[in-house]
Formats: sequence, structure tokens, C-alpha cells
Amino acid sequence: MTVRVRFAPSPTGHLHVGNLRTALYNWLFARQNQGTFVLRIEDTDLTRSHSRFEEELMDDLRWCCLDWDEGVDVGGEYGPYRQTNRLNLYQAHSKQLVNEEKAYHCFCSVEAIEQERQVQLATGQPPRYSGKCRDIPPQKASQRVKDGATAVVRMRSRQGIVAFQDIVFGSLEMEGSEIGDFVILRSNGTAPYNFACVLDDVLMKITHVIRGEGHISNTYRQVLLYEALGFQLPHFAHLSTILGKDGTKLSKRHGATSIDEFRQHGFLPGALLNYLALLGWAPRQEGHEILTHEQLTAEFDLSRVNRSPATFDWDKLNWVNRSHLKKVSPPLLTELAIPYLQDCGWIPLEPSPEIKEWLEDVIQAVFKYLDTVKDVVQETDLIFRFDPEKDLSDPAVQEALSKKGAVEVIREFHDRVQGHQILDLETYQGVVSEVKERTGQKGKNLFHPIRVALTARSSGPELNKLIPIFEKGQHLNLPARITPVKDRVQAVLDHLHDYLRNQPGD
Repeated sequence: MTVRVRFAPSPTGHLHVGNLRTALYNWLFARQNQGTFVLRIEDTDLTRSHSRFEEELMDDLRWCCLDWDEGVDVGGEYGPYRQTNRLNLYQAHSKQLVNEEKAYHCFCSVEAIEQERQVQLATGQPPRYSGKCRDIPPQKASQRVKDGATAVVRMRSRQGIVAFQDIVFGSLEMEGSEIGDFVILRSNGTAPYNFACVLDDVLMKITHVIRGEGHISNTYRQVLLYEALGFQLPHFAHLSTILGKDGTKLSKRHGATSIDEFRQHGFLPGALLNYLALLGWAPRQEGHEILTHEQLTAEFDLSRVNRSPATFDWDKLNWVNRSHLKKVSPPLLTELAIPYLQDCGWIPLEPSPEIKEWLEDVIQAVFKYLDTVKDVVQETDLIFRFDPEKDLSDPAVQEALSKKGAVEVIREFHDRVQGHQILDLETYQGVVSEVKERTGQKGKNLFHPIRVALTARSSGPELNKLIPIFEKGQHLNLPARITPVKDRVQAVLDHLHDYLRNQPGD
């Protein structure tokens, strides 16, 4: 059997993590089995579907390197791949079911259906259509339609057990009488999800339907449609729900959920897919969780997908992304970071090779603090923005200044620095040795005050890495001026004047 799977999103909003995990599992299963991955657009919800969302979701899939073999933009043997271009197929098959008396026309108004539903809910009954129009003679119903009466087409649900085997959830069944007669064709000629989905899957020869757990209730209706149309059931695999840490279904209140948001936050596509693959599945080798596209394809096993809900853990996602960042070359990481620095106005729109080379040093200096590429903005802020008046008010900085000997170290460092025209790394190290000898301070008591003197901050990259960055950066043609070390130390001392004046020894 040639494996054929599909990802069939509705273009009614942004692609989110649940959708992407579904697309990923389908893609991995297809690639692992040398099968076909189909991208189908289910846009029969005319009021909410929009071509903009369709383009965005395809762009998100491309960003994640999830390619498709057949689909709306590449065509294929079983197209068209957009449901609004397949309405004639749905109408023809619904007519067939009506002619075979497996479906019927229903003339009940929307208001009447809703009133019936409210009565059922009030009496504790599951809401389903009562079957009021079920026994209208077919010829009489057809004549009413010809005369212009508004009608939908409903499937005749049968009595007895409706069952199917699910790869993830095992054997599932429900009583057919609980399903009710559901709509398969609206009065405007469009098909609801269940009918369109079944026909599309059959006509596109889909062998495995891999989708979210929320579709299990739909599957019972679809089983009835497969039976009525005389088609063989595909293999079903329903994926567990993704939850937030509070145990509720993942939503906007838990943080970013759309793929574009993760993209803008600086997550790598490979890392995001790696993490999503682990939401409900795990590789056989324990502790072997950081996986490339190729490794995921080789190791993925649909039969090992867990039916328990998966919890979205931001800390673990950050860890996975950090692990993938370690594999990115410095030049490529620099290219990825540049747009974020340009948005801050710190880097020119067309940075020179010299600026890019310097940026590599900048990014490597802060690399260990990065969870995402966007974090480069926060971590390099002390390089591109120097504001001692604001930063020295930080409680952590004030605590560092309150340590015994801190003021003396800053004064001594200032005096030694002012005696040099250029402060390269070798000169800086010499100055530090002099300050250490003259003040008798060492370790944190020496370097914490020096850090404050250089950056007006209490923490940051290694000072031995910062000095060359400051020295070279001040000579580059950058929109954001890199303040020279001598000016930095002088400015810190000036802003500390009132503080220092009250210290012992003044």
C-alpha cells in the first residue's frame, strides 16, 4: 500500500502549534514511508475563510521546511485541492445519497432547530435533530425543492454500534442512535466538514487520517458516510490535546500559540518542530531528544504516539531551542540576529563585512545567555545603549557599590584608564593588575566594581570579551554610537559623584 496522508487546515486564522504538530506527524509519516503528503485547504466556511490566512499558513509550513507533494499551489492528480473548487462533487454525491434514500431533504428553519435544541438541553437530553422531516416522501420533498423551498440534506443515521480502530486510542465505538441525522449539504450548496472531508479523503486516496483528538466525535459520523457511500475506511490516528501548564487547552493566555509569533520570537524552525514532535511522542533511546529533521524522520513511529494529553512547557522549548542554537555557525547566527538589531536602530540596513565580523564577536560574547535569537536584543543592550543615570539606580548595582572597597576600585580604575589613549585587551589586563595591586581587592570584590565602571550594570558578558568589542565598535559606522571605555568610566564616576562624596575617605 502506498501511504497517502493529508494536512487539511481551514484558512480562518493563523497556524498554531496544534495544527503544526498535526502537519509534522503527517509529514514525518509520509517521508518515513516514502509516501505522499497532500496539502488540502478546507475553506467551505465562507464567512470566516480568507485567502490571506491561506498564504500565511503555507508560508509558515515552508519556514518549517515541511514541503508537500500535492496541493493548492503545486497541483496533483487528485485536485483541485481547495474545497470551494469541489462543490460540484459534494452536490453530486449528496444527490446520489438522496436518490438511494440514505439521505433526505430537511425543511426545518434554523429557528425551529434551535428551539428544539434548547428544549433538549433543558431536559438533560443530548442535542440532536429529532428527524421531523425524515418521513417526508422523497418525491414530495424533491418537488418542494424544485418549487424553491429552502432545504438542507441530512444523512439518515442508523441504529446499532458505530465503531472504528484508532492507531493511538485503540478500539472506539458509540451507539448510532446517539448521533442523529446530521447535515451533509447546506441550503447554499456547500458541504459541512464531515461530508466534504470524507469525499475528499476518498477521492484523493488518503490511506491514513492523522488529526487532532477533537475530531473523534466527527469520525463516528464519517464512518456512517463511508458505509453509505460504499467506501473502505482509512486508518485513523487521533493526536492527544496539547494543554497549558494549568491543565486547560493551550490558548493565547498561555503565551504565543501562532507559528508566526514563534518565528518573530526568534525560535529556530528545526527546534520548534523538534519540540512539537516530543509532545505526545518520544524516541526509543532515552535522553536522545535533540533531533534534526533527518533524525526525526528516521525515528518517528506513529504507533508510539501517546494518548495522554501533552503539556506545553516553555522551559523545555527554550532548552531545545538553545540546544539547536549551539549547532548554528557564528556567521549564520549573526545573519539571523541582524534583523532584530536593525529593528532597534542599532545596525545599518546594509551592514558592511567589517560590521558583520564585529557582530560575530558581539553575539559570541552573549551566546550563553540566549534561549532564542531575539534574546540577542536584551543581552547586547549594554553594548549599544549606555545610560548610567538610569542603570546605576538598579538595586543590584547599588548593592555592588555598597561592598567594602568597591568605591576605591572604581576610582583607581578610572585613574588608570585615563592614562591610556587606547584600551585594547592587553592594556586593560595591565590596568586591572595595577588596580588589584593598589587596592588589594581580588575576585568578585575587584571585578564587580570594574563591571559597574564599564557598563553601569551588575552583570553581563565576560569583561575580557567586552573590552575588544567596545574598542573596535567605537570606530565602526553604526547608527548607535558605541561609547569608548574612557568615556564610559568617566560618565559612571560623574553620576556617582553624590554617592561617592558621602563615602568614607572623601
